[in-house]
Amino acid sequence: MGCVSLAMAMPAWAANVKVTPLGGQQGEFCPQDRAMLFEDPNGTRVLYDAGRTVAGASDPRLGKVDIILVSHMHGDHLGNAHNKAPNAGSCAQPDVSVSAMPVSNSVKIALAKQSKIVTGSEMPPFFAGKLKANGGDPKNSILARFGGSVKLGGVTIATVTAAHSNGLDPDYIGGELGKGMSEAGIAGYVGEATGYVLTFSNGLVVYLSGDTGITSDQENVVRGYYKAKLAVMNIGDGFTTGPKEAAHVINELVKPASVIASHANEVATNGGKLLPGTKTEAFVKAVKVPVHLPLSDRTMEFDDSGQCVAGC
Repeated sequence: MGCVSLAMAMPAWAANVKVTPLGGQQGEFCPQDRAMLFEDPNGTRVLYDAGRTVAGASDPRLGKVDIILVSHMHGDHLGNAHNKAPNAGSCAQPDVSVSAMPVSNSVKIALAKQSKIVTGSEMPPFFAGKLKANGGDPKNSILARFGGSVKLGGVTIATVTAAHSNGLDPDYIGGELGKGMSEAGIAGYVGEATGYVLTFSNGLVVYLSGDTGITSDQENVVRGYYKAKLAVMNIGDGFTTGPKEAAHVINELVKPASVIASHANEVATNGGKLLPGTKTEAFVKAVKVPVHLPLSDRTMEFDDSGQCVAGC
């Protein structure tokens, strides 16, 4: 009887956060993979950087989407194009045959799912304008400014520094203005790129790096203030932190309990197994905490301490 009473008394925060990568090929970690779907224990679902591997709003993997996060405006994150269906193309040659311009994959999903789009810097007016122009509610574009936070569906969302460019492709603007900007070789100003810190209802704090280099805020803000226990870290090199730099961020600055690799810009797996000689392997070897590969469509579950308890 005592065991039954104890089980009945267990609080809701003991539940786990589910993380499902929505990549290009089921069971693999591929070059264009960015998108991840987080599900709070209370059912709130957060789509992070839909990019090019979510097959539009009709992608059957999406289901309900309450919140969409966009770290910055580059096409592989905002979604200037996308695959025609899950698993179209191959890992080495992703299908990006469906143009999402000038609306973007992220906005099309938000319109269909009636999602809130949460961004920082100067990005919210862009999303408000796109929503309004396409029959949506501009109030569904919500600002999370550096140093503040918003709470939606029980999930608290804060933006943090990401050292990365954030130009808006003139093709999203269109018309004579967009044409003139394109001819001049300049992009639209939408403020700085961001990362995110999410605090879920079970107490789990997750750092989403976006595309970034090494910053002091990763230690002082992400670890020092927010105390993130799970990180999603870009490792692709060239455009973002490389594997050694990303390992330094994890080992010395953020110091989470575990990390999900992201944005490798390579074919990282075959048959779900890590390929030797890859940047992803270099990252895995250099990191001192458990590294989880974002194998597409495979749901992982994390407890409030940032430990993977299922699906890893």
